[in-house]
Amino acid sequence: MKKAADLQLTQKRNGKWAVKKRGGGLLNGEEKLKFLAEAGKIKLPTPKKVETPAEEAPAEEAATEEKAKA
Repeated sequence: MKKAADLQLTQKRNGKWAVKKRGGGLLNGEEKLKFLAEAGKIKLPTPKKVETPAEEAPAEEAATEEKAKA
C-alpha cells in the first residue's frame, strides 16, 4: 500500500489498482490514471498522430479526372 496525502493505493487480486480516498470512496477516471502515473505504476499512452487522408485525396481525384478525359 502506498499513501499520498488523502489517497491510498492498493493492488487488487486480479492485478488492477484501486485508489481509495480517505473518506472511503474510490477514485475513477482521469484522476485515478494521473495518480497511478505519478506513482509509477502505469505508463500513459502517447496520443498517435493521425495522418490526414484529405491531403492525398486531391492527388487521387486529379489522376481520375485525367483518366476520364482521355
